[in-house]
Amino acid sequence: MKTHSNPVLVELKQLKKIFVADDIETHALNDINLLINQGEYIAITGPSGCGKSTLLSLLGLLDNLSQGHYLLANHDVSNLDRDERAHIRNEKIGFIFQAFNLISDLTVAENVELPLTYRKDISKEQRKTMVADALAKVDMAHRVNHFPSQLSGGQQQRVAVARAIAGNPSIILADEPTGNLDSKNAQAVMNLLDQLHQEGATICMVTHDPRGASRAKRTIEIFDGKIVADHENNQQSAAITV
Repeated sequence: MKTHSNPVLVELKQLKKIFVADDIETHALNDINLLINQGEYIAITGPSGCGKSTLLSLLGLLDNLSQGHYLLANHDVSNLDRDERAHIRNEKIGFIFQAFNLISDLTVAENVELPLTYRKDISKEQRKTMVADALAKVDMAHRVNHFPSQLSGGQQQRVAVARAIAGNPSIILADEPTGNLDSKNAQAVMNLLDQLHQEGATICMVTHDPRGASRAKRTIEIFDGKIVADHENNQQSAAITV
C-alpha cells in the first residue's frame, strides 16, 4: 500500500465484496486495503474477472461493500442507503464509461448538464457556465447542439469526459475509457486524461491495456480479488503476499 504527501482522498480497510446466487458465495474482492491521495493518477489492472471493475463500482458507490470500511475524504461511506450514495456520487464522483452512456435524445449540452440538474446548490445559470467550461476543456464546445448519433466514438467519449468533470468531482473513475475506440481516438482520450491529471484531477482508471496503464503514475494489479502489486510506474513492481 502506497502513501504520498498529498491528503488522503480514499481509504479502503479490509474491504470485501461477496456475491450470493443460489446459496453459492462468490468472493469478488478479499481484504482490499488501499489509499488513494488527492491528485493521484492510478491504473487498476488485471485479467478479466479478477475484480477490478467490482472495485471501481464500490469506489463509485454504485454498489455496497460486504465487509470492511470505505472512507471518502475522511467520511465513512461504507453503509449508506441508496439515496445517500446517489447524493455523494452526484457531488463527489465523476464517471467515464467504456460505452459512453450518453442519452440519445439529449443534445451534447443536455447530456453534460443532466447530472448537475440534481444539484440543489447550483443555479441554472451556474449549470450553463459549468457545462460550457467542461465542453471547452474537451474541445467540444462547437458541438453543443448535436446529438450523440451525430458524433464519432471519440467525440462521444469526449462528451462523456465533459459530463464527468462538469461538477468538479473529488475523483474521476474511468472504466476502460478507450475500450470502444480506435487507436487514434484512444490516444486523444488518454491525452485528455493526462491533461486533467496535470491540472490536479484525481483519476482512477480500470484498463486491460498496458499502454493505457503506463500513462498513469501508479499501477495497482489485482488477481483473484486481491491486490498483488502496487507500484509507481517506471519502477519495479512491489509484489504483495497473497
